[in-house]
Amino acid sequence: MLPALNEALNVADVVRSALATLDDTCLEGEVLVVDDGSHDGTATAALLVGDARVRVLRHDLNRGYGAALRTGLEAARCGHVFFSDADRQFDLGQLALLESWADGHEIVVGYRETRRDPLTRRINAWAWNRLVDHLFHLGVRDIDCAFKLFDRRVFEVVPLRSVGAFINTEILARARAAGFRIREVPVQHRPRTAGVATGANPRVVMRAFADLARLRGELNVVAEKPRLTSV
Repeated sequence: MLPALNEALNVADVVRSALATLDDTCLEGEVLVVDDGSHDGTATAALLVGDARVRVLRHDLNRGYGAALRTGLEAARCGHVFFSDADRQFDLGQLALLESWADGHEIVVGYRETRRDPLTRRINAWAWNRLVDHLFHLGVRDIDCAFKLFDRRVFEVVPLRSVGAFINTEILARARAAGFRIREVPVQHRPRTAGVATGANPRVVMRAFADLARLRGELNVVAEKPRLTSV
């Protein structure tokens, strides 16, 4: 699944990469693009790839990253759901690495070995990860890394309410509270070469903090560390 906002310059290449990954790994599946209210032709660019395995869902208005993920998760039809961003910053061929751990873990998440983002974004991400780990004790070093694989059954148990960038934290915090097993593995990260990142938008940040406070109160997390393994 590929949530996308104004990624017309990137999305076709990412969709082709996803299709090639399915072919190379002999996996049966589909590529689901969720266009979150783009105004640059993102949905059209994805459809022009011209493969029957590609489905495009579109929000008429921008609803937020979490809303796009929730739309995709509700529409997903396979036993496992993988999601990444449509900005060409990840090599989707690394999905095979996540798949290799899927038998023993309901959730396999990537962490960026070397994050190829501007310094300000890296500092903000470091602070956010420390805060999230302090509050929810997830033990995940890169909570917002957009390279995650889930057993579809996780979302039959875990309710999701966030519509913004907090969705990654909400999924893992609720899944951890429900007893699902998480594995974290390193993945490579590339610099963004086209399009504009929106994660540092003040409205996005404020919404994430509001969602964090709500979930913290709801879960009433106990202060004990999870059983999480890394490589």
